Amino acid sequence: MLELFQTLSWAAVFQIIMIDILLGGDNAVVIALACRNLQPKQRLQGILWGTAGAIGLRVALIAFALTLLSVPYLKIIGALLLLWIGVKLLMPEEGSHGNIAGGASIMTAVKTILIADFVMSLDNVIAIAGAAQGAHADHQIGLVVFGLLVSVPIIIWGSTLVLKLIDRYPLVVTFGAALLGWIAGGMLVTDIVITESLGEPTTLLKVSAEIAGALLVVGLGLFLAGRKKARQARA
Repeated sequence: MLELFQTLSWAAVFQIIMIDILLGGDNAVVIALACRNLQPKQRLQGILWGTAGAIGLRVALIAFALTLLSVPYLKIIGALLLLWIGVKLLMPEEGSHGNIAGGASIMTAVKTILIADFVMSLDNVIAIAGAAQGAHADHQIGLVVFGLLVSVPIIIWGSTLVLKLIDRYPLVVTFGAALLGWIAGGMLVTDIVITESLGEPTTLLKVSAEIAGALLVVGLGLFLAGRKKARQARA
């Protein structure tokens, strides 16, 4: 352990931590949105399990980062899945939350977190893996894990903060769903199938796709939520 700390590339550690801080913002929103319907006592459990799962998932993804991003259509499928998650987050819950078993609720929240984090991590793991390349090959995984563990408190604190904002300002849920749509739009136009056919997207095209993704999620989500509320009112 002492040898690992002596040979660590602290510049790489700093880069990984900074990347994780940026990623933590996305993760905090997703975790908070997924846990917002849990009972107050269950929220911390959902945040902790969701964060642990997200960190473990990212470590696994980094090991296969280059292979994953070279699979045609994977980012397109991921973008569509992220759009669906964003729309689903805007849909009203059916029935009373008190009737939902605690364990089932936490598992549902964790499942949502892992699916969204898997999709959102496809772009980001390349950056982390690249930052770790300067380290000794035997220490690269340890370096990545160390950087990720440092970021855990940031993700947990961010998730707790977003949950408090959601309780006070429900409109935060809409912004969170729009963020997922924004990420999905950017992912879709950077899939290897599209970049090989049309070349790397310009900044204007990428931003336009991100805006379109955000608007699509919010527009479709609010439309479907309105129809569902109307049906519930007539029932």
